[in-house]
Amino acid sequence: MRCALPGGICCFGGIALLIVGVFVLPKVRETIAASHQLVGYLFVLPALLFLLVFVAYPIFYNIVLSFKDVDITNINFPDQQNFVGFKNYIALFNDVDHQMTGAIVNTLVFTVGSIFFQFIIGFLMALLFKEKFPLGGFVRGSIMISWLIPVTVSGLLFKFMFGMNGGIINQFLGVFGFAPVEWLYSVDYAMIAVIIANIWIGIPFNMILLLTGLTTIPADIYESCDIDGAKGLRRLFSITIPMIRPAIMSVLTLGFVYTFKVFDLVKVMTSGGPVNRTQLVSIYAYKLAFEKYEYSMGAAAGAIMFIILLIEGMFYIRAIREDEVM
Repeated sequence: MRCALPGGICCFGGIALLIVGVFVLPKVRETIAASHQLVGYLFVLPALLFLLVFVAYPIFYNIVLSFKDVDITNINFPDQQNFVGFKNYIALFNDVDHQMTGAIVNTLVFTVGSIFFQFIIGFLMALLFKEKFPLGGFVRGSIMISWLIPVTVSGLLFKFMFGMNGGIINQFLGVFGFAPVEWLYSVDYAMIAVIIANIWIGIPFNMILLLTGLTTIPADIYESCDIDGAKGLRRLFSITIPMIRPAIMSVLTLGFVYTFKVFDLVKVMTSGGPVNRTQLVSIYAYKLAFEKYEYSMGAAAGAIMFIILLIEGMFYIRAIREDEVM
């Protein structure tokens, strides 16, 4: 039927708009949403490729290498690289000198000693800088310098500072009548020296993360505590620490990961000596792969370090989920 009236035209126009609104517009919206989603994937793609090439592939290759027999004689001959299963892992722990076991113990001592003092000092400094005082921002920014300096540079600085002759540490001790100490060449003091250096490097990291957690605590909670008479240590242990528990867990977890895999600081200061006293797992893996050219053994040592960190990360994720449930 043909409509010549304007009202008929309006009627058919309304029906057409209704059809477009019901059937066409949803498809258009879906297409636009899909295109936006595709754009999002394209933005993520470079980061994903970076992780695959520089993180996932090296980890996978290292694990595969740890199950083969690869050294300087057959590194360029894949057909001679035999699969040996867990032979490399067994050989690491059956070593006559027990270097792998000693390296794990040294790494744990280094990690626990560093994290304990980094956290305590960082937490105290976070409590200090939470308060307002003149030049507080300037001092806080100055403290960050130790974390921003490259680790190799910090290692060289502390190597000079702990030097037997002319080192500022021995010069300071000499003022009080103490004899010079061979910090980096003594089995009794070498580990202490590298721990002190690592503590100095990690304090700002702990301070900033804990300070961020402290600033999230609402001020009215502290006002209620003042009204109830909760002050000092009671307020610290009943309010402050429980409120920043996620931040504390993050600091301890990240600190464990960063410290457990430390390489450059110890390599520069002691290179694992004296008599393997400061030989960490990372140092031992490096020596196996790039000094003894036992690539598969070095890969196995690196894989053991990766497994330890993976287990620690799983405990952290589990603890975070328990906190969310509570």
